Amino acid sequence: MMFEGQRLAHKANANYVYFLDLEKPLDSTTLSRVKELLDSKGEFKQGKGFYVTPRKGTISPWSSKATDIFHNVGFKDVRRVERGIYHDEAFDPKTASKLYDRMTEGVYNDVSDLFNHPEPAPLVHIEVLEKGREALEKVNVEMGLALSDEEIDYLYDIYTGIKRNPTDVELLMFGQVNSEHCRHKIFNAEWIVDGQKKEKSLFAMIKNTHAKQPKGTVVAYADNSCVLEGGISEWFEPRRSSDKVYTYSKEQVDIIAKVETHNHPTAISPFPGAATGVGGEIRDEGATGTGSKSKAGLCAF
Repeated sequence: MMFEGQRLAHKANANYVYFLDLEKPLDSTTLSRVKELLDSKGEFKQGKGFYVTPRKGTISPWSSKATDIFHNVGFKDVRRVERGIYHDEAFDPKTASKLYDRMTEGVYNDVSDLFNHPEPAPLVHIEVLEKGREALEKVNVEMGLALSDEEIDYLYDIYTGIKRNPTDVELLMFGQVNSEHCRHKIFNAEWIVDGQKKEKSLFAMIKNTHAKQPKGTVVAYADNSCVLEGGISEWFEPRRSSDKVYTYSKEQVDIIAKVETHNHPTAISPFPGAATGVGGEIRDEGATGTGSKSKAGLCAF
């Protein structure tokens, strides 16, 4: 089911469109509440234009949050809600290329399969032993792995050494783990200046600050965040022995902090990249401090 949303102020012929994946048809009362929640004008009727939506087979940050809200307010028959943009004009490849983010979105005339769940593709073995290094060069382009020449050499040496072909899954995971997503491969790599190998890597140099001056830090470089010494604070909360009587209690309250080094996704796709970065920050802080409460989250563009 599709609902029409607000017209985009900066795009004269474009409207938001909301897509609902339903367990069963909704009654009129529920439909009215759904439209109110979405601030929708009503059911959407397709014209001669085209859609820009999150790439099929993916779930956008907006969808994840909106679906949680739908479930929290009682719309249990809505499996998922997604949002796209409908451009009420004829499709022009030159124009359309400027209207969407190729990393995260697609341009479609038909969105009837937006919520489809295709079967996983079969595992593919890349014929490195048979076709040599060229096989890795080819799959690097076809899969968009962005591997450097040094990384291709590394993979070629590894798989010819163990005498077996890599799978597409292995290469994809290598590309992700070894990517510039967080620059960890550079931070922890050997640090060579003017031909001289340094004793510490960049990451070890950062850690050296804590090793030299640990005062004021409870935890450093554990569970992706740190704990700074706070102070005694008063909390108004139920007594330990009863949930009916509230009282003040004094406790040590420390501060959890982290930096989400989310440089690459945020640079190429600012809004979804920032949403993922801030979400990762909150996740890591919550994993470090049991019962912690988030105060602020920042993600630089």
